[in-house]
Amino acid sequence: MRTDALTRLWYFTLVCVLSLAGCLGVHAQSIESVLAPGELIAGHVKVENDCSSCHVRFNPKGQDALCMACHKEVGQDIKTKQGFHGRLKGQPTCRSCHTDHKGRQARIVDLDRKHFDHRQSDYLLKGKHQEVACDKCHVSGRKYWQAPMDCLSCHKKDDVHKSGLGGKCADCHHEFDWKDARFDHDKKTRFALLDKHDQVKCDDCHANGRYKDTPRTCVGCHKDDDDKKGHKGRYGTQCESCHKASSWKDLVFNHDVDTDYPLRGKHRKVECSDCHTGPLYKQKLPQQCWACHKQDDKHKETLGRDCASCHSESSWKDPPRFDHAKTRFPLLGKHLKTDCKDCHKSALYKEAPTDCFACHQKDDKHEGTLGKACADCHAEKSWKTTEGRFDHDRTKFALRNAHASSKVACSDCHKGGLKHLRGTPVTCVSCHKKDDKHEGTQGPLCEQCHGDKDWKATAFDHAKTRFPLTGRHRDVVCSSCHATKRFKDVRLECVSCHLKADQHKGKFGTRCESCHNARHWRSWEFNHDRQTRYPLTGSHARARCEACHTRPAPAGRSIADVGQRCVDCHLRDDPHDGEFGQRCDQCHSTGRWIQIDKRFSLSSE
Repeated sequence: MRTDALTRLWYFTLVCVLSLAGCLGVHAQSIESVLAPGELIAGHVKVENDCSSCHVRFNPKGQDALCMACHKEVGQDIKTKQGFHGRLKGQPTCRSCHTDHKGRQARIVDLDRKHFDHRQSDYLLKGKHQEVACDKCHVSGRKYWQAPMDCLSCHKKDDVHKSGLGGKCADCHHEFDWKDARFDHDKKTRFALLDKHDQVKCDDCHANGRYKDTPRTCVGCHKDDDDKKGHKGRYGTQCESCHKASSWKDLVFNHDVDTDYPLRGKHRKVECSDCHTGPLYKQKLPQQCWACHKQDDKHKETLGRDCASCHSESSWKDPPRFDHAKTRFPLLGKHLKTDCKDCHKSALYKEAPTDCFACHQKDDKHEGTLGKACADCHAEKSWKTTEGRFDHDRTKFALRNAHASSKVACSDCHKGGLKHLRGTPVTCVSCHKKDDKHEGTQGPLCEQCHGDKDWKATAFDHAKTRFPLTGRHRDVVCSSCHATKRFKDVRLECVSCHLKADQHKGKFGTRCESCHNARHWRSWEFNHDRQTRYPLTGSHARARCEACHTRPAPAGRSIADVGQRCVDCHLRDDPHDGEFGQRCDQCHSTGRWIQIDKRFSLSSE
C-alpha cells in the first residue's frame, strides 16, 4: 500500500511539473533542466543546458560513447587497450568513477597518488624513478597522461653531451645509475672497436665531448703519424689496406691477392717505391713488361710488347718458353723438326706466312690448278699421302659403289696428270660414252635407268614414259617391242606391233584403242550411239560393222566416209526404183523394211 501511494505521488508531481512547463514562455527551460540534480563542474559548464551532450534518453549505457566523443584520447586508449583507462579490468562505465552535477568546484577526477599503480600506465617506473615525487613529472595545469616520457624532457640540464648524441639516452644510460654507462660501440655505431682501439680512452677520439660526426678513417686520427714517419700521403688515405689495428707495423697487404698484378720471381725482391714513384691511387701503373723493360727489348718491338709470352720473371735470360701451339700456326708433323729460321727469314717473326703455298709452291705438282688450300688434301706428316685428308665426297661427285672400288684409279677419270684434277666432267657419258648401247638415243642421263653399283642392273620405270605398260603389256619382254637398244625408235601405235593381227584389214583405221584395250584383244567395246553421230536402232543394231563399213579407212582417219542416208546402203534394195525419192524413212523404219509406216498419204485435201 505504501508503494502504491509513493507511485501516485511521483506521477502527480510529474504532471504538475509538465503542466508548469507548458505554461512557460519561449525562454523557459527544458524539462531536463528543471530535473537537473545540480550544477556541472566548470569544465562542463558550456553544455549545462544541453543534456543530450552527455545523456541519452532511456539508454544509460549510451552515455559512455558520448563521454569518449569529447575525451577522444581516453576513448583511443580504451579502444587500443593502452594507458590507464585501457588497462582497467572489467571496463567500468565512466560515471562509476566520474559523476557530475556536484557543483562548479567539485573534483570528479579523484586520483589516489599514494596507492596508484603506475604499471597501469604506459610508463613503467624503474630504478630511481620509483623514488621521484609525482609532481616532479606531472606538473600542475596538465593532465596526467600528458607527462613526457623521453629522457631529455626532464634531464636536459643533466646532458653533459649538450645534445651531441641526440635524445636516445637509454641507449647508454639506465634508471638505476645515471653515471653507469653501458654503451656497446660495436653494435651501436658504424665503427667497431678492435684490438688496440679497444684500449683507447673515449676522449682520445671524441675530443671536447664531441661524439657526433667523429671521423672513422685512419687518417682522421693518424695523419700526423703518416706525415712524420710514414708515407707522407703518397700512398693515399686507405691505411687499412696495408695496416691493421693490432699493430701499426704489421702489414697485411698481399700484392698477389689484393691487386691484379701478382708478384713472381725477382719482382718479389723489388722495393715498392721502385715501381710506385708517385701517388699510389692517382698514378695507375701499367702491368705490361714493356712499360718497365723497354730498354731491355732486344727485338726492338718486332715481336710486340707481350714479353711474357716467351720470358719469365725468374730470369730475363732464361730459355724462351714460347709455345708455338698458341699461335695461329701450331707446329705439327714434320714442322716440329724444322728450324725457326727456315720459316722466319728475319727477326720480324709475325710476318712469316701461315699458308702452305707460301713455302711449298715449288713442290706443287698441280701447278696451282687446285688453288692454295694444300691442307685440304695433304698433311704435315707426309707430303705424298692424302689418306685421311682428301674426301672425294666433299666434291661435286661423291664416289659410290663401283666408283669407290680400289680397281678404279684416279687416272681412269682424271686424264692429263695431277694438274688436271679439277674440271673433270661428272656426267656418265663423259666416261661411258663408248659403253652406250643406245647410241645416244636415250640422252645423257644414264642414271635414270642405271646405277653405279652394277651397270647391267636397271631400275627403269615404264610408267614414267609416254607409254605406260598396262594389261598384258606388262608381261611382255622388252625385246618383243624393242627389237634394238634404240628404244625411242619404237612407235606407240597399236598397229606398229599388231598389224598382222588386224582382222578388220584396216577398215577401221589405226586407232585400235578406240574399241580394244590392253587387258585382252577380244575384249572390246564401242558405243555407236555415243561415239558417232549415227545412233543404231532396229535392225541396224544387229548388223555387223563390216556390213556398212566396206572400204578401208584412208590414211590418218579412223574409217572411210559412210553416208547416213538409206539409199547409201540400200539403193539396190529399192523396189520403187527411185520413184519415191531418197527419203525412205518417210515410209519405212529400221525395225523391218517390209513394214510400211502410214504416216504419209497420196490423197490430196
